[in-house]
Amino acid sequence: MKVYLDNAATTPLDERVFEAMKPYFLEYHGNPSSIHTFGRTVRSGVEKARKQVADFLQVAPSEIFFTSGGTEADNTVINSAIAQYGIQHAITSKIEHHAVLHTLEYLEKAGKIHVHFVDLDPQGQVDYSHLEKLLKIHENAFVSLMHANNEIGNITDIDMVAELCGQHKAYYHSDTVQSLGHAAIDLSNPNIHSIVGSAHKFHGPKGVGLMYLRADKQLAPFLHGGGQERNMRGGTENVPGIVGLAKALELTISEQETNQQKLLELKQYTIQKLKENIEGVAFNGLSVDTGRSLHKVLSIGLPGVEDNDMVLFNLDINGIAVSGGSACSSGTSIGSHVLEAIQTKENMGLLRISFSRFNAKDEIDYFVEKLSLTLKS
Repeated sequence: MKVYLDNAATTPLDERVFEAMKPYFLEYHGNPSSIHTFGRTVRSGVEKARKQVADFLQVAPSEIFFTSGGTEADNTVINSAIAQYGIQHAITSKIEHHAVLHTLEYLEKAGKIHVHFVDLDPQGQVDYSHLEKLLKIHENAFVSLMHANNEIGNITDIDMVAELCGQHKAYYHSDTVQSLGHAAIDLSNPNIHSIVGSAHKFHGPKGVGLMYLRADKQLAPFLHGGGQERNMRGGTENVPGIVGLAKALELTISEQETNQQKLLELKQYTIQKLKENIEGVAFNGLSVDTGRSLHKVLSIGLPGVEDNDMVLFNLDINGIAVSGGSACSSGTSIGSHVLEAIQTKENMGLLRISFSRFNAKDEIDYFVEKLSLTLKS
């Protein structure tokens, strides 16, 4: 039996998405920047996709830009916003994705900004009172706090963050790669200035993403050398990918209620089976709190595990794909910066399992059975 439970890393492509992309691989092959019929036909596909995405997010098409993925989008917003608005201070958390953390660290080392980290509680939740304190000290800051964490599933109240940012004239950017299509995002909030997404997180193709830039907070380009994306991003568009992103987002949003209910049931079932079969099992962050975390992510701690990689290896031998992490404090190996930041218990094996609408309960049964046998061996 093959069981894929690493959907927070990437999701399988929906066949309906592939069918939407197929003509742009085989039939419509013009360059979207060309003015002849071949080019105009492809350009029409790109702009139709842009309007679809904008409609799904209830924003203007002119506020949507396509990129190669979430990492490029994060880099674009961070670099361009800080440069354009003369920002000297950035506020973030230690559990952000490396696309955010490493970019801010690079800018700090270059002497362009000072980075400040908001406090987190033991479950990895943002301390909003500390955020407010930082914003009072550093007005006109750049704030980057993700909507949903990719390792522990915690959902941040981005409307509260946006309100605080608005009060202190801060630019607010949120990495919504994990939550886009899976959790509600209200972009009518005037203080959410930018978000990003990546198609392969919601059953679309790899190598294509998007960024939303609020109309009154448009930025200068980060990639130069072409006039694509209304002069915002140099480089020929990944047309099949863009069409696939729009189709994947359409399916994810239109079927969201049904899919979220299935994911919730799978998560609750998994929690129950783990508690029944693995003594001392723990759950990291808020991932076990189904009301305050993504339904698709569950971070678990396994007691008495000395070799986390061996657990992953044994699961892989049995056809099970999950993700591992280690809050390593020895400094001898690179572990999960998220789990290290929230100081998970020592002597615990760590697994992240993440679900999709293609998973079923019999797969969970098989996973728990093989995990239990692995821990006993």
